[in-house]
Amino acid sequence: MKHAWLVLMFLLPSALPAQIVEVPAGTVLPLQLDTGLNAEKLVPGKVIRGVIMQDIPHTRIHRGSHVYGHVIRVNPSRIEFTFDTLRVKKQRVPITTNLRALASMLEVDKAQIPLEIADRGLPPSQSTTQQIGGELVYRGGGHVMHGPARVGEPAPYGVIARTQSNPPCRAVVAHNHRLQALWLFSTDACGLYGYDNLAIEHYGRTDPIGAITITAKSGKLNIRSGSGILLRVQGS
Repeated sequence: MKHAWLVLMFLLPSALPAQIVEVPAGTVLPLQLDTGLNAEKLVPGKVIRGVIMQDIPHTRIHRGSHVYGHVIRVNPSRIEFTFDTLRVKKQRVPITTNLRALASMLEVDKAQIPLEIADRGLPPSQSTTQQIGGELVYRGGGHVMHGPARVGEPAPYGVIARTQSNPPCRAVVAHNHRLQALWLFSTDACGLYGYDNLAIEHYGRTDPIGAITITAKSGKLNIRSGSGILLRVQGS
């Protein structure tokens, strides 16, 4: 009988079904691009990938998970693409997303450098930094501040807060009032940061839903890997 129980205990975990990863509409996904978007080198159908940079509250999505997409159309000054698949461990979850904000690799780097020279000898968990969009993060017992207003809290690898309205970006989508993982972005971050030569033609929130279009005002379009992007899971 003892051996029978040991066999059952060994087999039971593998017999349990994998827990389904759910991604509520309105959830923000903070990514760092693994794939550069150089319009001269891309072709329609090319797979693109980003890495989730912070655990997503109230979900089973953890830092290091991946979001995949593909190029829809491209020419040297315009790219249309989508992010439509979330991979968490071995699960692939279809999603529909739109764009909230896109920041250059330089902006991503700046947001991680302590503001005060005296803070630069401190561990990241105790320094003060400025988010992409301008908000200040006071770690080591402080808060996330938008001017005099407290808007969020520091968290491992980022911040936790509720998004704020900054047209055309909305504060709340699909009645999702939960706290969101914003990584290095301010609560009202919306649009482009560090890309003066680019413009967002389509955020993907309206038809064609999920299709994000970026254009170059002049010259050629090149968004480097290492850039930061805030996606939002589509809601009605």
